[in-house]
Amino acid sequence: MVVCGDDGLAHRLAAELRGVYGEQVTLVVPASERSVRPPVVVRTRAASALLDRVVTAAVGLTGNGTAGGNGGAGGHGSPAHPSGTGGDPRGGIRLMEAAEPSEAALAEAGVERADALALVYDDDETNIRAALTARRLNPRLRLVLRLYNRRLGQHIEALLDQAAALAAGSGDGDSADDSGFDASTTVLSDADTAAPALAATALTGTSKVLQTGGLLLRAVERPPAGAEVSAAPGLATLALLSPTDPTDTTGPGGDQGPTLLPDAAAVRDGGERTTVVLEQVSYAGPALPDGRGVMPWFASLFSRRLRWSLAGMVGCVVALAVALWLVTGIHPLRAFYLTLLDLFAIDDPAIGESVGRQVLQLLSGLAGLLLLPVLLAAVLEALGTFRTVSSLRKPPRGLGGHVVLLGLGKIGTRVLTRLRELNIPVVCVESDPEARGLATARRLRVPVVLGDVTQEGVLEAAKIHRAHALLAVTSADTTNLEAVLYARAVRPDLRVVLRLYDDDFATAVYRTLRAAHPGASTRSRSVSHLSAPAFAGAMMGRQILGAFPVERRVLLFAAVEVGGHPQLEGKTVGEAFRAGSWRVLAREESGDAPGLAWDLPDTYVLQPSDRVVLAATRRGLAELLGRRGRERSGT
Repeated sequence: MVVCGDDGLAHRLAAELRGVYGEQVTLVVPASERSVRPPVVVRTRAASALLDRVVTAAVGLTGNGTAGGNGGAGGHGSPAHPSGTGGDPRGGIRLMEAAEPSEAALAEAGVERADALALVYDDDETNIRAALTARRLNPRLRLVLRLYNRRLGQHIEALLDQAAALAAGSGDGDSADDSGFDASTTVLSDADTAAPALAATALTGTSKVLQTGGLLLRAVERPPAGAEVSAAPGLATLALLSPTDPTDTTGPGGDQGPTLLPDAAAVRDGGERTTVVLEQVSYAGPALPDGRGVMPWFASLFSRRLRWSLAGMVGCVVALAVALWLVTGIHPLRAFYLTLLDLFAIDDPAIGESVGRQVLQLLSGLAGLLLLPVLLAAVLEALGTFRTVSSLRKPPRGLGGHVVLLGLGKIGTRVLTRLRELNIPVVCVESDPEARGLATARRLRVPVVLGDVTQEGVLEAAKIHRAHALLAVTSADTTNLEAVLYARAVRPDLRVVLRLYDDDFATAVYRTLRAAHPGASTRSRSVSHLSAPAFAGAMMGRQILGAFPVERRVLLFAAVEVGGHPQLEGKTVGEAFRAGSWRVLAREESGDAPGLAWDLPDTYVLQPSDRVVLAATRRGLAELLGRRGRERSGT
């Protein structure tokens, strides 16, 4: 794998490929980025064992330009470095300097023999130029590009895929190995890939999610007593964790570590081992009113106080009409009519009438004077409501259990869209009246508070004291931190998620907030931290949806066509399941309501036209896809 970039995403992506998928990685960065500290995940996951393997080699100092990171011949291009990994080219991440991803630099990085290349520079033009060059150098190369322009990205993706198809059809490359490669092109945006993780973090406190079929899924640990719920629709048992007691070897696997994809017998005989199950991320906040009351349009036009005032005036008119009917004995309809005449001061004085009638007329006139300002307020409020239909909405009175989203820029807009797709109530706060996300908020009819979040009263206007969570995703780290600290002062138990650019700063903020508020949920994440898994999955192939680490091992999730796989085709779901290797989780449905069916019975027969989502180990997926010859050591 080759990763080229100029910011933290490149370092994070290289760490993800090496630490989660066990791939050999060449990281190409500008000279100014060489001294950047690796992400926190690299230092904490394997500590010095992984860092000691990092091989540093500048352009021009690396033999024939490859560190063996592409699965070439053993010892081919091993960099001469005193702190290297000896004769093992798979020892870690090879770091290489290049001012820009030119043809010479890409060739030096070993693109001609690489499986995949990720171009994650902060400039779209740089990524596109390098992608065109890389596709010419290696038509079978799997490309992953980071582009902000989504429309342009669609065209570039189609163009590069077409170029790869034409090259394959003309016989370019080593035809003997063509079946083992997926020369696809995937264009991603860090905003799009980070949005689901940010949304899930605000709801459940975890950013390790899998997005497929319009759903957000996460792996959760459950105690042994709750293992039976894993058979519920939409959930599947993914693993049995290692026994907490190291001397306990009664369960499946004993002290051999976690048991991945266990069968029903292994789960039943698991003893006191914790299970890892797959479940859907859903809203866990307080229930909100559904708004389906009597005449909801009336409630949207008039405020609650004005509605009570109108109701009081109606009750007063009815009481006066009943009193007039009882005093004079006239017909009820005539009594109501005379009451309205008196109320609106229409000239019909009760001269010569009884004292009771005259008193009621005076009271009706007084009620009419009180009714005039109420009617005027109702008219003005209704006109104001109609006038602001196309403008931004204000947070409704009585709102609670919602998510307060700070910032409607590139990241915030995608997070807002994802939250609304999950039917989560949201209130946005934005200081820029020209922000790109305001149009999206207006289209989705999401309440917005315009103002500087650092100013007093802005978060209160967003009902922060009744919110379920706070998501601070502005582009300024200090603004996000100040907003979170102020919100914690208002609500010490509030769940907060803040976006911070620097990984080390995010870790320091997280630890401090957790120490100051141990009873509250706190998450600080950088966009590169949240985007790297999606980019890494795309580098592994379009069929890879994501990965979940289970202790020191990893489970891959992939979308696979049943046709052409004898292990799946024509077999039932139960027969296709291979414990410890792969398990079919869902089937893609077509027709009027496309989606994923997660409640597949074990008796369902997999058809060649089916497309299924399955969980697999690295070794199992390599066997299923016919890539055992290219499989790395370990599972």
